[in-house]
Amino acid sequence: MATSISTILTVVLISIGFVGFFFLGLSLTQIFKGHDIDSEISTNKDMQRLGIKCAVQESREDTGTDCEDLGCKGNCSACDVDHSVAK
Repeated sequence: MATSISTILTVVLISIGFVGFFFLGLSLTQIFKGHDIDSEISTNKDMQRLGIKCAVQESREDTGTDCEDLGCKGNCSACDVDHSVAK
């Protein structure tokens, strides 16, 4: 019985250690650069420079729908699949 409790405690402590390690790893950009990772297509200058677009915007361009008229400028939160502006 004592062996199973120590095994469970070991697994829990290792799990807490891994979660802490991954949390620290994800926080490195915030810690060293002072800002969050900018993953939004409409505000990330590097994505815009590389020509990366919102998937909805690309599909609208393929079908000939003008995204500019709908308010979609590479920001997926401003687009929706039904070809209307998100509210």
